[in-house]
Amino acid sequence: MDISRYSCQIALPGFGRQAQQRLQKAKVLIVGMGGLGCPAAQYLAAAGIGTLGLADNDIISISNLHRQILYTPADAGLEKVAVAAARLQAQNTDIHVIVHDVKVTAENAMALFALYDVILDGTDNFETRYLLNDAAVLSGKPLIYGAIYQFEGQVAVWNTPNPDGTYSLNYRDLYPEVDATQVPNCAEGGVIPTLAGIIGCMQANEAIKYITQTGELLAGKMLILDTQTMQSRIIKIGSVTKANITKLPQTVAAQTISVADLKAGVTAGTIELIDIRGSEEHEDFNIGGRHIPAYKLERSLDNFDTSKTVVLYCTIGKRSADAVRKLKELKPELNVVSLEGGVKAWVDTE
Repeated sequence: MDISRYSCQIALPGFGRQAQQRLQKAKVLIVGMGGLGCPAAQYLAAAGIGTLGLADNDIISISNLHRQILYTPADAGLEKVAVAAARLQAQNTDIHVIVHDVKVTAENAMALFALYDVILDGTDNFETRYLLNDAAVLSGKPLIYGAIYQFEGQVAVWNTPNPDGTYSLNYRDLYPEVDATQVPNCAEGGVIPTLAGIIGCMQANEAIKYITQTGELLAGKMLILDTQTMQSRIIKIGSVTKANITKLPQTVAAQTISVADLKAGVTAGTIELIDIRGSEEHEDFNIGGRHIPAYKLERSLDNFDTSKTVVLYCTIGKRSADAVRKLKELKPELNVVSLEGGVKAWVDTE
């Protein structure tokens, strides 16, 4: 290890060479190499984290470059983890960067977490967020949480050991369950790009604090930041988890339909098309069909045309996929699918 590279942080009061050695020995897994994962990975790499794992199975998209700062327009269509790993390794040749070009699921999460000391959540959907939380609890690993939406961000550290052998709060203590169909993600609701950098850096900061045993962690509390006013507050939640997590959540993949098959079905009259987005989104632009916001779907079940395939759509297909799963739980015999890629995919084919 080139000590001169890290001399400024080693010189910090209470840090020193011992803290730097802890960083060198640490293994951190970042799940999601998007708006949060990019800045978090860059600063963890710069700080000298010995092993940095990157897990993501997505490709680079032009529409995400405003906040995913590791990538360039020339990288569009390439695998995020491959490009990120090359850039991070070039940034710091002292560290070991490991690529996991996979979607983290209930089937592989525990084996993946077993390889690392700390998990950093850089994801943007509730299904994966709950999965990471539960896997962290079951594996006894700390989880560095971050979330962004429009102008507001959140940071917390879940599942850290207390002196008495108990563990601090986890995501399910705060949000036992969230209806994902009601909450747009960044691609649908928008996000200011600088927010991703701020929150991602805060996550990296919490990871460094945990590894080096310096400072006061955001455990049992949550930091909330509003970038429009630049006001932040820390909410104390509690010190000991009460969530009873015994197994990982098992999710059934929602059946989808392509834009081409949808157009053919509409022409043939075999499709009932439903826009599940909010009123403002629907009025701004839609591709036809009935407008039933996601929160009204359950009470509208009896009004669906069961002789046709019901196709739900949103902006990019995530909310509609969640809605399909929920409706299938309520009414398994219902022939309902999600438009793959949503309105964005429809527009791209025009």
